[in-house]
Amino acid sequence: MPFLIGENMIGGYGGQNILNGCTISVDKGEIAVVVGPNGAGKSTAMKAMFGMLNLSKGTVSINGENMEKLKPQQRVLKGMGFVPQNNNVFTSMTVEENLEMGAFIRHDHIQENIQQVYELFSVLKEKRFQPAGELSGGQRQQVAVGRALMTKPEVLMLDEPTAGVSPMVMDELFDKIIEIAETGVAILMVEQNARQALSIANKGFVMVQGENKYTDSGQKLLANEEVRKAFLGG
Repeated sequence: MPFLIGENMIGGYGGQNILNGCTISVDKGEIAVVVGPNGAGKSTAMKAMFGMLNLSKGTVSINGENMEKLKPQQRVLKGMGFVPQNNNVFTSMTVEENLEMGAFIRHDHIQENIQQVYELFSVLKEKRFQPAGELSGGQRQQVAVGRALMTKPEVLMLDEPTAGVSPMVMDELFDKIIEIAETGVAILMVEQNARQALSIANKGFVMVQGENKYTDSGQKLLANEEVRKAFLGG
């Protein structure tokens, strides 16, 4: 069984299903990418897996353990880290204070982990005493990812990490995501930049109307003519 799996997930809001039986999974050290048109349920699936949405059917498990009854903060204790697309930093706090807030579940020394984040994102070390609200969009995303890493997650879930950043910053972020995966962390990522995201993905899930339309390796999805025409602009 994959390390993290949301299986046959059905659920939504106000009695309206957005997820219609989709299955998404990722293993340690893998990058799994969820792509698809707007309204397909990509972000909803991530929220369901993190416990922010109750499923009417289906299961979410980590390392074989059912997460159904656990709230998001309890899932963090089980090894999940989640970076939402919006409002993902404390703008009035400094970079370093944001990282310290990320370690809220920890009762050990965190300074070593802060240094590891600074090694991964060197620009944050230079700006560690600046309020996060003064940073560029790409730098804020680095703070958000760094803060999630402070819980020492086994799986890191990223909802549109490159939204609103330049192509150059997107490439830099993807390089860092590869580095994180190489340390053994499972990466599950929802992305609008489908072609670029699939190019770094071990596996990809193309969602349409809350269902798995295609599931394959990133490279095979990029080579699939139907996927290219329908979702990748030809």
